[in-house]
Amino acid sequence: MFDILVYLFESYIHANACPESDQLARKLSAAGFEDEEITEALEWLAGLRKLAASARPCITPAADSIRLYADEECGRLNAECRGFLAFLESAGVLDAARREFIIERAMALDNFTINLNRLKVIVLMVLWQQEQPVDTLIIDELLSGDDDDFEPLLH
Repeated sequence: MFDILVYLFESYIHANACPESDQLARKLSAAGFEDEEITEALEWLAGLRKLAASARPCITPAADSIRLYADEECGRLNAECRGFLAFLESAGVLDAARREFIIERAMALDNFTINLNRLKVIVLMVLWQQEQPVDTLIIDELLSGDDDDFEPLLH
């Protein structure tokens, strides 16, 4: 599924240029992706779109505030993942609302272990879906990885 998400980012510079689900499923199938992976990816993306559409403005936390993670979140997002999110916030890449989108989308992946490389893809997709400008160095960091469990596609 993560390979499909990276493929979408690389293939469609803007999220709104991405075709509707039925047509996209056909294109992904023609590109060689498995039906089960396609279904998982499309459902996950639909959840992201729904979340973004229903998002209400939140109160911006103070600069010195910290995000406390629930036990379930800590169980799914290890210290490395939580530290990476804190780094992105301190670097100005994420605001509190986008951080929460990322955490929600990570928690929605019940069938996957969330490691740092998978979290990077989730971050990439949230920023892509919301069409946020992202520095090239950050994009490089989000697309880099050395985990045997997931190798990003770099075309």
